[in-house]
Amino acid sequence: MATIQTAERVSREASDNFVFQRSLLAYHAAARRIQGDVLEIGTGSGYGIEVVAPHARRFITVDKHAPAPELLARRDVEFRQTTVPPLEFPDNAFDCVISFQVIEHIRDDRRFVEEIHRVLRPGGRFIVTTPNAPMSLTRNPWHVREYTAEELRQLLAGRFSQIECLGVIGNDRVRAYYEKNRRGVERITRFDVLDLQHRLPRWMLQLPYDLLNRLNRRRLLRENTDLTTSIRMEDYSIGPVTADCYDLFFVATK
Repeated sequence: MATIQTAERVSREASDNFVFQRSLLAYHAAARRIQGDVLEIGTGSGYGIEVVAPHARRFITVDKHAPAPELLARRDVEFRQTTVPPLEFPDNAFDCVISFQVIEHIRDDRRFVEEIHRVLRPGGRFIVTTPNAPMSLTRNPWHVREYTAEELRQLLAGRFSQIECLGVIGNDRVRAYYEKNRRGVERITRFDVLDLQHRLPRWMLQLPYDLLNRLNRRRLLRENTDLTTSIRMEDYSIGPVTADCYDLFFVATK
């Protein structure tokens, strides 16, 4: 049950490998772009801290859930448990803010962006990732919304003067897994003849989504073990945003 409750938190479990490797890439890409005082919004499982923290003068990470004890023991990281927005930091406090796979969960996303802009110093960067809506295979009831590239650009443009629109793309191995996953999802959703996934409120769909999502990923692992476990971070890359990228990776400068 613990696994089901944390389905939105990418793990190192083999069945999550497709998502884990591309999520890890975001941290490595961010590490090349950050400096100074850095705030992370959304600690999650904490697997990216060891990648990013060494590149920061000061690294603070916040989440509504407490992280694993070993993360709290790190001397190069400060953790704060809080719900955002707002951000409990003064104006112009950070050189960089990173937030990966979080903004789609935030109800007041406009205020979220405004708060990030407020705590950034002039010239500071906001690095954000979120699923690319056209590539989602079904409604994710844990997400308040998902964005197209243009929707995210417009949201950020309300506060930021410069926006670099990038995306996470995959090679043939990644595309092969995605196609098998798509067929697996279609086998499940074909029973939803009333389109309840879009008609019912999100809270009613969250547990069924987690159960079916986990079962589908584990079936893919069982039937395609070599493919599932062979995907590596290097099978993904970041480049100019496209309609078929898996995640949006945007860098907004204050």
